[in-house]
Amino acid sequence: MIERYRVPEIQKIWSDENKFKRWFEVELAVLSSREELGEIPGGTSKSLSGIEISPSRIKEIEKKTHHDVVAFITAICEKEKEASRFLHQGLTSSDVVDTAFALLLREVSSIIKRELENILKILKEKSLQYKGVPIVGRTHGIHGEPTSLGLKILCWYAEIERATKGFNNASREMEYGKISGAMGNFAHLDPEIEEITLKKLKLSPEPVSTQIIPRDRYAEYQFSLVMIGTAIEHIAKEIRHLQRTEIRELEEPFRIGQKGSSAMPHKRNPIICERLSGMSRLLRAYLLTSLENIPLWNERDISHSSTERIYFPDSTELVVYMLKKLSFVLKNLNVYPENIRRNLGKTKGLIYSQNVLIALLDKGKSREEAYRIVQENAMKVWKGKGNFKENLNSDPGLKNIFTPEELDSLFDPSSYLKNEDKIYKRVLG
Repeated sequence: MIERYRVPEIQKIWSDENKFKRWFEVELAVLSSREELGEIPGGTSKSLSGIEISPSRIKEIEKKTHHDVVAFITAICEKEKEASRFLHQGLTSSDVVDTAFALLLREVSSIIKRELENILKILKEKSLQYKGVPIVGRTHGIHGEPTSLGLKILCWYAEIERATKGFNNASREMEYGKISGAMGNFAHLDPEIEEITLKKLKLSPEPVSTQIIPRDRYAEYQFSLVMIGTAIEHIAKEIRHLQRTEIRELEEPFRIGQKGSSAMPHKRNPIICERLSGMSRLLRAYLLTSLENIPLWNERDISHSSTERIYFPDSTELVVYMLKKLSFVLKNLNVYPENIRRNLGKTKGLIYSQNVLIALLDKGKSREEAYRIVQENAMKVWKGKGNFKENLNSDPGLKNIFTPEELDSLFDPSSYLKNEDKIYKRVLG
């Protein structure tokens, strides 16, 4: 990723130093398991555990071997010749790489979970803060009926909550390893070694593997990241829409010293939300790659490996960056109540048309007649003739149908929120 979008704690996890550390952890766990079963001399793993892994030396060897795991093993063997003869016996590279990858991803997932929990907390607080605040609802970009700002934010909360559940499930499905050898058939190591090793690493054994962990697990994890990104984009796009000059009900924070345009000093652009929308597209693009990595040749080929070294670190770092940025936007979101009230009245009462329609039905009008009356009076407003309530009041066909109090009650935005509490209870309990 571009430097300005970096997340240091994620970079550290995906660093060569941490990767080799996890590879070594897997190798040592296998040795320890074999010691327990009496296959190799006791103390073998301990004699190797103190070796300092040198990423620079591994890279140096790799220039010659063109194989990172071979270079890794060679670098260790240089430092401890006797005990290292038991290292990697019966294993294939993917036993180490894929099992260690599950450990790396567990580290990353814990950070993503933390950021998701933070977003849910903010959204819950904001939804309760603006509960009962009427705001015009829109469909097709056109004013529909009143809803509440709290309910709008509660929808965001529910979507992030679903994305979180999906991510947690996908994360659990990634906590699998394999110590099953070159074809996955345990030709050189007993399955018991895998069971003991993975228990030490707090991972589950892949029920049946080839030379690798099946990549549908990886694709499912990437999909969960995409759903997080899309939920973020959904929120960001709504804020962008409501920040438009002619609406300006919500606005992302604009900091002191910030500039909106090189040419127009007055501009306050939703640059963070636009950035989040763009990054979500990038996450979705990576999903295609993860799906194409599932059907590999026979027991494996290496076409998946090069892409995973790019899209997994990039995607996880993107998601954490996006969650942190969304957190900043939501915490400091500008809300303009006067504009919200102004926009509620912008259509001169048209948003209450269904209230009037239902009231006419309750008064005994047929649906066709009631719809005609409401639509005719509404169309006059669209053409610039009066406001909706006045037009209804002066309609000869509605004489003595409504009392003034009844007509006023049909134009009360709070009437649309009578079941708001029930919705909150469904979502928040």
